[in-house]
Parts: sequence; C-alpha cells; structure tokens
Amino acid sequence: MPLPINNLKRRPAARRKRIHGAVERVLESGWYVLGPELEGFEEEFAAFVGTKHAIGVANGTDALELSLRLLECGQGDEIITVANAGGYSVTAILKTGATPVCVDVDGETLNMSPAELEVAITDRTKAIIVTHLYGRMAELEKISAIADDAGLPLIEDCAQAHGAAKGRRRAGSWGLIGCFSFYPTKNLGAFGDAGALATDDAQLAETAKQLRQYGWKRKYETGKVLGMNSRMDEIQAAILRELLSFVDEDNLRRRAIIDTYRRELSAKSELILPPPGAEPDQTDFAAHLCILRSRERDAIRSHLAAHQIASDIHYPVPDHKQAAFNERVRVAGPLRETERAAQEILTVPCFPEMTAHEIDMVVSALVGYDPGASTN
Repeated sequence: MPLPINNLKRRPAARRKRIHGAVERVLESGWYVLGPELEGFEEEFAAFVGTKHAIGVANGTDALELSLRLLECGQGDEIITVANAGGYSVTAILKTGATPVCVDVDGETLNMSPAELEVAITDRTKAIIVTHLYGRMAELEKISAIADDAGLPLIEDCAQAHGAAKGRRRAGSWGLIGCFSFYPTKNLGAFGDAGALATDDAQLAETAKQLRQYGWKRKYETGKVLGMNSRMDEIQAAILRELLSFVDEDNLRRRAIIDTYRRELSAKSELILPPPGAEPDQTDFAAHLCILRSRERDAIRSHLAAHQIASDIHYPVPDHKQAAFNERVRVAGPLRETERAAQEILTVPCFPEMTAHEIDMVVSALVGYDPGASTN
C-alpha cells in the first residue's frame, strides 16, 4: 500500500486501551449527549488553551458560525478573512448573511498579512477571522493590535493549530473567541466530528451553550433566536479527554519530522521547504501539515506517486475562485500570494506515528527527483 498522508490506524496500544476505556465509560453511564464527559472535556480543554471557558459543538465549521452569531453578524456586515484556508470561514460567514472579504497572505507563512488586513478595514467591517494555517500561528501581536485599534472582535480559526503557542500563550486565547475542529485528522482528533469554542467572556460562553441547542434557555424554552443543533456527543468528549494529554508530545514529533525534511532536502533548489517556527523552540508551529512548494508541483506529485507515496494539495482552489463563492466574496486588493501558492503547494506525509523508514522513503524520493527528466 502507498505511504499515506496520515494513518489513523496507528494508535499506540496504551492510547487504544484508554480510548476503549473512555467508550466503555460512556456506555456504562447511559448518557450520550451533553453530559458529564462533555462538561469534563470543556473544563480540561479551556485549561489547556488558557481560557476561562470552552463550549463543545458538533464540528469546527459550526464553531465559526456560532462565533459570528454570538457577535450578531448578518446582512450588511463584512467579515475579513483569507481565501487559502479551504473555504470553512467563508462558508460560516455566508450562512450568517454577512459578506466575506478576503485579504492576501504573507508569501512565506501563508497566513493573513497584517498589512493587507489593515487597509481592508471599512466602516462595514464587523469582525476578523484569522486562520492559523497548517499549524503555524499567524502574526497575532500585529493582527491583535490592528483589531484593537479598529475596535473589532478577533476570531481565531485554530482548526489546524491545537497546542501551538507564542510566549506560552496558546492559539485560541488571543482573540475574543477561538474556534477548534476535532476532525479525526487534526492534531487533537476525535473518532468522528466534533468542535469547540474557547473564550474568556462568560456571557458569550453562556449564550453559545444556548445557541448550540436550538437557542434553549432551558429545555423546550427558547431564549435566543437563530439557534442550531450543534452538540458534541459524550463518546467524542470522552475520547478527546483521553487524547488531550498527548497533543504537545505529538506536536513535537510532527516538528521533528519536518525538521528532518528541511535538513535533508535543503539542497533541492526546486523545493521551498516549510519555514521553522518563529519561537526559539518552534512551539508556535503545531506542524499540522507539511507543505512543500515548487513550480514543478504536479511533476513532483507524479514522481512521489510512482514511488508509492501519497500527497495532496491543501488547498487547490482559493475561495474567491470557487464557482459557488465568487459572486458572494469581496476581494480586498489582488491576492497575488494566495493565487501563487495555490499553484505551488504540495502536502507530503507527516504524522506522529511515521517510522524512520517511511521518513527516509519520502526524503529519498524527493532527493531523487530530477527536474530535467520531467521535461523530456
């Protein structure tokens, strides 16, 4: 079988035992939705992120939508985001009736450019969604200052950045609200869909708990309009509680794999390798995905496939180029770096359970790639 991008079967035996125990715990309790496991996870995850509150929901996109609903975003409002992060923020924004405004990204980090953000703000701007793409934290010091100066709430999309931290301050604790996905492939992944919001604001947390369940103030009594059915089930919460303690360890392993690629492939001039994290210990880089860049991306991808190595593109079509979005998204200036990256990015295998042999497979295949051979 080809070497995959990720392999979710390779849970270490000790973790498998804990996961089985978590599921059994829920089965024995007979409580499957909005119960003690979720309450426990919310408390533990808030402590992990460094916020006072966490609210479990059905998935990460719901977390983004709920965040915008908490801020009463809607028709006539504009929400600034980026166009290279898979369309999740744009989807959430459109569901509220607001207009997504896409700004360009930094050419090296591929995260939101603070300079482009600053010039895109207008009197219609209601909020900013900043994505920590591929596990690399955005320039939050600058972006937070811009948001504060403009009096705008900052929402962090942390779906790919569990555990990333700048100066010991984790992703999800910088903005008014942090949004997380626990899709199975994430750095903290459930065994199905799940998501969460994190915040220090007690009123927002309480309102989020109402909105995730039809807007109920109490059972069958609606206290808020525009509620949703977005609940994390007890089995997912129990599993996430067991896996939470391994996030930092796994992130360290992910970074080590990318460090190896960076070291062993430094002589390949046709490859742009992922930059290291900005922090001395790289903790601001959760290394969710290993993204290489090359103008010969498609040829390299074919070369890897011939060597039984899977690859992917995260993401091939920017949001403003999507047929379903292009008339509903406003672009603030040319998105040159966004569009250039979409033609060059390539995701290669990087997951904590990779063996040394598998890492060598990827390195050897890429070292053996001959740019001249692909043009003959």
